[in-house]
Amino acid sequence: MPDSPAHLADAPAHRLARLFASGEASPVEACRAVLQRIERLNPEYRAFVCVDAEGALAAARASEARWRAGSALGPLDGVPVSIKDLILTKGLPTLRGSFTVDEHQPWDVDAPVTARLREAGAVILGKTATPEFGCKAETNSPRSGFTRNPWNPARTPGGSSGGAATAVALGMGPIAVGTDGAGSVRIPAAFCGNFGLKPSFGRVPAYPLSPMGTVAHIGPHTMDVRDAALAMNVMKRPDARDWTSLPPNDDDYTATLGQGFAGLRVAWSPRLGYAQVHPEVAAGVRAAVRAIESAGAQVEEVDPGFADPLEISTGLWFAGSWMVWNSLTPEQQACTDPDFRAQAELGSRLSALHVQQCQARRVDLGSHMRQFMERYDLLATPSVAVPAFEIRPPGSVPMSPEAMLSWTPFSYPFNLTQQPACTVPCGLTADGLPIGIQFVGPMFRDELVLRAATAYEAIRPIPRPGTLSGGGSGR
Repeated sequence: MPDSPAHLADAPAHRLARLFASGEASPVEACRAVLQRIERLNPEYRAFVCVDAEGALAAARASEARWRAGSALGPLDGVPVSIKDLILTKGLPTLRGSFTVDEHQPWDVDAPVTARLREAGAVILGKTATPEFGCKAETNSPRSGFTRNPWNPARTPGGSSGGAATAVALGMGPIAVGTDGAGSVRIPAAFCGNFGLKPSFGRVPAYPLSPMGTVAHIGPHTMDVRDAALAMNVMKRPDARDWTSLPPNDDDYTATLGQGFAGLRVAWSPRLGYAQVHPEVAAGVRAAVRAIESAGAQVEEVDPGFADPLEISTGLWFAGSWMVWNSLTPEQQACTDPDFRAQAELGSRLSALHVQQCQARRVDLGSHMRQFMERYDLLATPSVAVPAFEIRPPGSVPMSPEAMLSWTPFSYPFNLTQQPACTVPCGLTADGLPIGIQFVGPMFRDELVLRAATAYEAIRPIPRPGTLSGGGSGR
């Protein structure tokens, strides 16, 4: 592949659009730069499980012709993007990190989000890694091995959208589509030092719906917040296949990005009343909260007033795992990830009554948070309670609710409540690992979460890992 300007792989989508419009760079040059970055770094970091270089370059050439003719389809035309390997993508296999999926079946359907991005002219690079069926908050699978953290390859990137987060952090495409069922966009975005958004449930249509039910959201990983707003303008376009989706919303999410923190009422909860937080994470996020207060936010330290809903989240999750398990043949079950098998076993022990009780408790939690958010514009918390930890082989930790999610106590409550939530990098530990602050908004106020994230990003721009210049690890 001919050499391309390497800096194009480090450019956010909105900057690429300006370069395409001015003729200073072309979609083909940007695509080649990103493909070269993938070729160089993916063997070590394993962000991608499938790369469609030929298809991506063909799409980039078509985009280049549109830009030259003055008929670009919008600001994402020609921008390289990736799709998590749980989301259907026409022409590419969706293997879900599992040997149980036949890679040779016809792949002739785009999920809604894939279809909308393709219609907007985005260049689809390929599919990013996921644990089997997106079953855990780390990214390894029997099929694709271990995905590694861009800041330290001995550490996990988190999950289940760890491939998406790693790809964005390393310049393997400025936008990556992930899914979030208990934190699976925000956890890896926090661990990898990116921006990650979990929109309000139903804002981004999904098809087929997740077997984990209405806790599962689709959202973007991006190099900066403006890119996420641009992506959401496309991703939130309607699709009749998702009967759970919200009414169409034509708002331009970039319109309010510059309004800052002034006048916003922010509830600051360092522990949600129950979480144990790593000291460096606690200190880093507290410093970020002081900065947003100095920027004009009205900050009140207050807990929302609910007990840890870990049992609700994992109860619903394990029930979903048990359902998936029962769709598999005995031969397929024998080749699954031991962590997924353990989840399914835990799910098999749950009675219908217990699952219904989890649903009833979830209703109470959602109602409580709707009422709490009437008093505040935003809730601020740490994104994850710990920095990225060392990669753990499948089955190395006995499966339990605590082992699965207790170290990320700030993410799963807001899947249960379906509120929009994002993570923004707010510093590094002494070991050079990213720390994230989470902004949670009232239901349906995705644009407010993006506004807050932009305002914080203006205070502390998002850093990039030191792997980009020389292939080493860390910063």
